[in-house]
Amino acid sequence: MGKKKPKKERKYGRATRRCVRCGSYGALIRRYNLYLCRRCFREVAKKLGFRKYE
Repeated sequence: MGKKKPKKERKYGRATRRCVRCGSYGALIRRYNLYLCRRCFREVAKKLGFRKYE
């Protein structure tokens, strides 16, 4: 087959942070050190104490 190189650890950019719940890299909410993607945030926001104002 061929030799596989170990993945290089990223120091900056999008690939440095992942969602702690599902592991995706895109659309991350970092505020308040949440580190959740927006899809996971919508699922658990109420349990975390966030409210939706009209």
